[in-house]
Amino acid sequence: MNEQLDASDKGVTEYVTAMIGGQLFGLPISRVQDVFMPERMTRVPLASEDVAGVLNLRGRIVTAIDMRARLGLAKNEDSAELMAIGVDLRGESYGLVIDSIGEVLKLSDENCEVNPVNLDPRMARMAGGVHRLDGQLMVVLDVDRVLEIGADKLAA
Repeated sequence: MNEQLDASDKGVTEYVTAMIGGQLFGLPISRVQDVFMPERMTRVPLASEDVAGVLNLRGRIVTAIDMRARLGLAKNEDSAELMAIGVDLRGESYGLVIDSIGEVLKLSDENCEVNPVNLDPRMARMAGGVHRLDGQLMVVLDVDRVLEIGADKLAA
């Protein structure tokens, strides 16, 4: 899928890949803390629809973000198979609830392109670029932008 790159090469980023609504996404591995199956999620009253709830992950309280809702996609009816990617932002723990986890890809930064003009606007707000992989587009998620919870709701 990608050419072999030496780990010592400069300008190479490793991405944890995930599928959300049939679209391939990548998160820089440097931002990923955990990959887990969200269990016993507690719904948060009056929270926005993209907050799936909170859960206890090895003694930490984690806010679960429904990435389908965050991206404006239809709800996943098969909730038994969901996965989550654990990330931190400013000392808070979050779990990005996704459809499925993929492999780790090592990609050259030179091949990362700016967001195409026809990329869905909600996706584009959270994307830090794209990689073209064998006929498939991998959208690179910017974790900081993804976790701007409520900021866009206040502006509306």
